[in-house]
Amino acid sequence: MQDNATEVTAAGIARLAGVGRAAVSNWRRRHADFPKPVGGTETSPSFALAEVEAWLREQGKLAEVPLRERVWQQLAGHPQGPVTALVHAGCVLLLIHDRPTDWLELSAGSDERLAALLPAALEQVVTPRFGAPRDRAVHTPTGPELLPSAPLLRGAAELAAELGARQTYEFLLGRHLDANPRQYTLTPGDLASLMAELAGPARTAFDPACGTGALLRAVAPRPDQELYGQDSAPELAALSALRLALQGKATVRTTSGDSLRADAHPALGADVVLCHPPFNERNWGHDELAYDARWEYGFPARTESELAWVQHALAHLKDGGSAVLLMPPAAASRRSGRRIRADLLRRGALRAVIALPVGAAPPYNIPLHVWVLRRPEKAPAQPELLLVDAGAPAGDGRAGVDWRAVRTAVLDAWRPFERTGTVREEPGFSRAVPVIELLDDDVDLAPARHLPPAASGGGSEQLVDVRERLGETLRLTADLTPPKAQGAQPARWPLITVGELARGGALVLRTGGNGAPARVPVLTDHDVLAGTDPSGTLPEGEEEAVLVEAGDVVVPVLGGGSVARVVDERTAGAALGRNLTLLRPDPAALDPWFLAGFLRGTANNRQASSYASTATRLDVRRLQVPRLPLDEQHRYGERFRALAEFEDALRRAGRLGEQLVRGMYDGLTDGTVAPA
Repeated sequence: MQDNATEVTAAGIARLAGVGRAAVSNWRRRHADFPKPVGGTETSPSFALAEVEAWLREQGKLAEVPLRERVWQQLAGHPQGPVTALVHAGCVLLLIHDRPTDWLELSAGSDERLAALLPAALEQVVTPRFGAPRDRAVHTPTGPELLPSAPLLRGAAELAAELGARQTYEFLLGRHLDANPRQYTLTPGDLASLMAELAGPARTAFDPACGTGALLRAVAPRPDQELYGQDSAPELAALSALRLALQGKATVRTTSGDSLRADAHPALGADVVLCHPPFNERNWGHDELAYDARWEYGFPARTESELAWVQHALAHLKDGGSAVLLMPPAAASRRSGRRIRADLLRRGALRAVIALPVGAAPPYNIPLHVWVLRRPEKAPAQPELLLVDAGAPAGDGRAGVDWRAVRTAVLDAWRPFERTGTVREEPGFSRAVPVIELLDDDVDLAPARHLPPAASGGGSEQLVDVRERLGETLRLTADLTPPKAQGAQPARWPLITVGELARGGALVLRTGGNGAPARVPVLTDHDVLAGTDPSGTLPEGEEEAVLVEAGDVVVPVLGGGSVARVVDERTAGAALGRNLTLLRPDPAALDPWFLAGFLRGTANNRQASSYASTATRLDVRRLQVPRLPLDEQHRYGERFRALAEFEDALRRAGRLGEQLVRGMYDGLTDGTVAPA
């Protein structure tokens, strides 16, 4: 039984039917019996999902919709909003996870019976996992609150039978976060994992600004583990608690409230504190918290909210416990914070400042810092501070952050420093600086200001090699330059959409997932746009990953880039990343290079894209290709393949040219390259 209160937009109807939004508009105009809007606005109406599905089924237009898409539509169109729907679904998934036989008994019967019996059953799993009702972020919904969610809950349970309860919740939460990018400030999973490794193992971990739980989720599980969190947004505290509880057996205690003004865990002494605090807050409680006992290292100025969070984290550590915070780079050098920074250094509380590459976390346009702190049991005799600039091993910024290289380089510097208090200097990357050298008038802790410069481009010998490779690439580019274009009359081919090709069996259409097998590289949208090898990672999970094969065509769906890449043997076997759509053509019906070439047409991409305030999103099913015989496809495919080779050579020449110019400037200015 579907719930008439669940609503769906025109875009959702298009996805259900496997057509473009223009087709939905035509149906509304041409069919008097098309369901009437039940909500939304005049320009963006919404419709009852059950009525739409019934109409599509009668018309023979209902595509075979994957279960996960159907469940997502039920959640996104929930009458009480997607956050409430996520909480309801999360509670039921936790019941399925902890007591699966209870769900089987409860779900037999009507929705009314399910809603009436479910609260008591949920309470039996919610209280043991999250604590007493007055202290927890997740409150057991009542029967009347659950009744509109019954179809969603049944669908989520069905999906959990395929994917598992944890993966089902991760899928639904991930789709919600992707659909609301401006509403949440997220900590990328790779960064969360690095921060957790820097902090070390923990039986008790705390995040005072827990958000969606990414940092606590990255803490390595261990027996009798306790995870504590607090967030000013009640819905985030609840979603985070459910996410953590579904991940393992740890005791989860998350609460809502302002951590600085209304600390919910004042007596907590944790082994590890991880935090991605809000940046640049003026209204953090400066006036009312002047005499707070947490300001052990000095009272933060009104403009130094991040140093308030640093001391809040230290106040919640056991002696010898570690805290790792994501910080804006200005916190390392603002004059208003120099006295607190100096005291953190003198007393051995601040152990490392690590500069991340640009694009590591929001805001993506600045190189954020990671501060590693420890609650000192006693002040060290000759303290040193580890400074690391992780921008160098990050790779080409246009292709995204090479997290594997960053993680390896940072941990290779941190682990010996953690054991011995010092580390071998690596010019341009890391150095253990005696604290006495930093205690000047500025107490500037920006790593780049204290690291000796690296040899430019690896030295003059490497610059010679780069120059030779650039010359070879330029000669190849000249050979690959397309011949002079020959004019022709505009073609009037009959066109067919990708959606129609998929329904006819000429190709298989798949989308990137949220998980990948262990040690399998992930092809990201940045890799496709930049033409680089797979560089991403995804968390290992039970969800079956999509592995690309030679001849597949991969298309990014965000950003309006008009890009399509044919997978070669070198890329084959990688997992398909998020925000990518894979088209696997039947070679007896479609030439992959022909398909990729026509998908890149500017006009083609424009008519298949939707333009929102946050991003341009491509509906791959609406892209069109000409209906041509296979021989004619091969002829076009060879020309498109040659253009792709020329494009790759241009990219390679650009990278080598930039490397040579940068190395020459650096070598001339630091004296390692002679002017003549």
